[in-house]
Amino acid sequence: MLRQAIIPLAGLGTRLLPLSSVIPKELLPINGKTNLEYILDECIDAGIREFIFIISKKKESIKKYFFNDQFYKSILAKKKDKRILQAFNKLKSYQKMIKFVYQNKPRGTGDAILKCQRLIKSSHFLMLFPDDLIIKKNCTKEMMQLHDKTKGSIIATKVVNKETVSRWGILSIEDRKKKYFKIKDVVEKPSIKLAPSNFAIIGRYILPKKIMKKLKNLKPGQGGEIHVTDAIKQLIVDGENFYGSIFNGKYLDCGTLSGYINSTIEISKEIKK
Repeated sequence: MLRQAIIPLAGLGTRLLPLSSVIPKELLPINGKTNLEYILDECIDAGIREFIFIISKKKESIKKYFFNDQFYKSILAKKKDKRILQAFNKLKSYQKMIKFVYQNKPRGTGDAILKCQRLIKSSHFLMLFPDDLIIKKNCTKEMMQLHDKTKGSIIATKVVNKETVSRWGILSIEDRKKKYFKIKDVVEKPSIKLAPSNFAIIGRYILPKKIMKKLKNLKPGQGGEIHVTDAIKQLIVDGENFYGSIFNGKYLDCGTLSGYINSTIEISKEIKK
């Protein structure tokens, strides 16, 4: 059963500068809760029980945020504040589930996954990008249900405007069902003319452990990075079944300044309901 999730957190977050110059983008607050905690809570609700955080030495503050017991104990010893106690207990509930690995050189998502190889226990694992929040419905739960049904690997997807396909990884599809389809290929940022569909990849994947071997043998691509999509393409050619999960929730991009502001507004609306 799928119980592990990888979360790459070593990126510099340049799209959120100047906010991310001091605070990691994953710790920026959205209505009193960090971006990263929304991801954790979604996964825990879906049944995930172990998280592998991929950080760099420059982002040690992520580790400190979740493992700062002495600070909270010293505050609570002086002031019996119920809100602070609840926050501390929530952070402690995450602690037993989190492990850390380091990626100190920016060599891409594929390299980040490889750093976790020795920790992956089952045939498949979940990978999530914290820039992508999905509210109203649990996207991870939907993906895990599809994985149980198909026994295949899963990529979350949504329909995008055809005029914007060149900004996304786009899926070539076949055997379309109501809420999912089989993936024939992955095309990175195609032109409008060459895009095989307008189903775009969203930052949630259920990947097979065998992807590690493909990643090991890949040569660095653009920017000297190892790209996970290159390994996925190879696995599809080899006959690995990948399916696109058309999720039901609302997608929010927290990775840009305008997206971060919009995410705060949208989540605030949901909380008020």
